[in-house]
Amino acid sequence: MKKNITLVIATGNKGKLAEIKQLLKDFPVNLKSLTDFGPIPEVKEDGTTFDDNAYKKASQTARMLGIPALADDSGLLVEALDGAPGVFSARFAGEDATDAQNCEKLLKQMEGTTNRKAAFECVISIALPGGAALTYEARCEGLVTENTIGSNGFGYDPLFYYPPLKKTFGQLLQDEKSSVSHRGKALKEVKNEFTKILIWFEQNAPVDEKIQCKGE
Repeated sequence: MKKNITLVIATGNKGKLAEIKQLLKDFPVNLKSLTDFGPIPEVKEDGTTFDDNAYKKASQTARMLGIPALADDSGLLVEALDGAPGVFSARFAGEDATDAQNCEKLLKQMEGTTNRKAAFECVISIALPGGAALTYEARCEGLVTENTIGSNGFGYDPLFYYPPLKKTFGQLLQDEKSSVSHRGKALKEVKNEFTKILIWFEQNAPVDEKIQCKGE
């Protein structure tokens, strides 16, 4: 590669953005966030699966900005709640719910439940402005605690107990979490195929060109 390719991480979640940037910091790409481009239309996450939402966010962002975009959709699936909150994880307690409110609602719904099995799932989509995309997914098994433990991470991390490390995600340092988490595993798949991804970018996406508004 003669020049770095610009890749925008299509998320407004600061915790998720920091986690992805940390995991991709050694990659030969020029990483940007949505805030680097000023206000752009928000992508409505109305898909029925993580795959639907990740692709929609990545593809629409790539088309709007004219450069490749990476987006992920992830969430917590609780066995006793038939897979809820699932794709509604970020808005479990309402459209503008905080992490604390979502955790509080989950704990209330789990009161008296002995089956605490849960899993985080993540789907990453890397899309080109033309619509073509690559997909990576991963899963992490754990248990829902009976109260929040730890203040690290974001989302449901303080409620997600990971048995192999005997800690919640809220107790793990970023590097520890990234080595075992659903998103960390999915990003490792991206890293393992990064040479192929670079070739794919180079063959299909403009490199280091000024973004121009063009009618479709």
